[in-house]
Amino acid sequence: MNYIDYLIIITYIVAFLFLGRLFKGSSTSQDYFLGSKSFGWLPLSFSTIATQLSAISFVSAPAFVGLKQGGGMMWLTFEFAVPLAMIFLMVFLIPPMYQAGIISVYEYLEKRFNTTTRVLLSGVFQISRAFGTSVMIYAIALILGSVMDFPMWATILIIGVVTLVYSFQGGMKAVVYGDVIQMCILLVGIVICLFAGIQAVGGWDEFLANVDQSRLQAVNFGSLGLEKGDEFGFWPMLIGGFFLYASYYGTDQSQVQRLFSAQNAGTVKQTLLVNGLMRFPITFTYCLMGLVIGTLAITNAGFLASIPTDKPDLMIPIFIRDFLPHGVIGILMVAIFSAAMSSMSSAINSLSAATVEDFFNRKKDLPNEKYVAYSQYAVLFWGIVCIVLAFFTGDIAKTVIEAINKIGSVFYGPILATFIAAIALKKVNAMGANIGLLTGVAVNVYLWLFVPDLFWFWWNAVGAVVTLVTGLAISWVTQKASPATPYPLAGTWAVDWPKVLILLAFFVLIVLFSMQVEWLF
Repeated sequence: MNYIDYLIIITYIVAFLFLGRLFKGSSTSQDYFLGSKSFGWLPLSFSTIATQLSAISFVSAPAFVGLKQGGGMMWLTFEFAVPLAMIFLMVFLIPPMYQAGIISVYEYLEKRFNTTTRVLLSGVFQISRAFGTSVMIYAIALILGSVMDFPMWATILIIGVVTLVYSFQGGMKAVVYGDVIQMCILLVGIVICLFAGIQAVGGWDEFLANVDQSRLQAVNFGSLGLEKGDEFGFWPMLIGGFFLYASYYGTDQSQVQRLFSAQNAGTVKQTLLVNGLMRFPITFTYCLMGLVIGTLAITNAGFLASIPTDKPDLMIPIFIRDFLPHGVIGILMVAIFSAAMSSMSSAINSLSAATVEDFFNRKKDLPNEKYVAYSQYAVLFWGIVCIVLAFFTGDIAKTVIEAINKIGSVFYGPILATFIAAIALKKVNAMGANIGLLTGVAVNVYLWLFVPDLFWFWWNAVGAVVTLVTGLAISWVTQKASPATPYPLAGTWAVDWPKVLILLAFFVLIVLFSMQVEWLF
């Protein structure tokens, strides 16, 4: 890197500090956490996808596809369940919660069940999200520090402090519009890397002649995820993925808060539709980028030697450093910064929303001035927590990143089942819901510890089923009716059949396309 690259990075940082001041001045909870419900579907869609397309995805997924042992285009199977999950959210899960006019998604559970359910799930979200965000910051700082002449501690502070400042000042508006900018930068970075990789490998024909054929198979119908090493099969990725994505997009505060910020029900539906359609093309593009640059590593001994054998995630940053001109290097380093900052800004804003709503304003008695002050203090608190934790993540980061994905699958299914019970199963009472939730989590922990051969994607489905069955059984035994609630228990939106059919058709299309990937090359 030279002065041009550093100038680009500095300009980017200053611009985002200005972004926070631009949206400074929120006076109510609706302003600070929901952006006054002023967002259209386009910024909300870009913001959601930007959070999903994290910095770790930008560097780790391509490395998995192109270089990591046992990797390949099976990464595409992560996307199969997304359109189906969007249909479920659009038709069933989101309507009653959006109509309730809430800020914290966990507030719905208190009105339907009791305070214990709300506080329990909100606490789990806050602890896991803070820890996961700190790991992400550490991992990206480690990667950037490996390819830039920049101390890792300084990279952590740059990512953390800049994100904290603009999130603190501008609230949800700064987060969403910042995500839009960061998403555009990241997409440009992926495209640049893809075409630069094709040029470096000697052209498209040279890439086709040298690509590792074993990495091209994307769909495996024979793998059921019941044995060790038997992963990424069609059925576990589809069924487990459905429960995972329905829970993440529909019950995780960091994602649902965006839907609650939508102008109206039509905006919510359009946002879900766009999310269901946009993820796969973007994922395929960065997987193809990984395949191309991985092929370059195979055919270029010098490049391969520069990538530490125990750190294949450095493939993309080292490629950027060694094969691209100055100026472009700065832009692509900004792209990695962007992805990290997008994930962190969403995390600390949603963490502060959950903290204030679920622990300080449960009775809705905070005046606006005090509410905004508490909200900013919570943003400051969680931002500092994430930054400090990032310094202590240390050498365990590689293990923790994998562990965090598994931890998510321990909780996602039971949490989703609790919301399904709240909305659709009136016979489930508070005791049934709470015991069902704990039982579902306990079963998943048991599978993790004592059934290691079972692919962890299955935990999402198993935990949901166990939670529902247990909740119904306990409620039947106790025969205690659920309390009356002022919130709608079922959505009154008309089913948008054109959007549903588009998502169903897209699901079939991406599966058929993925089945043909190995024939495309």
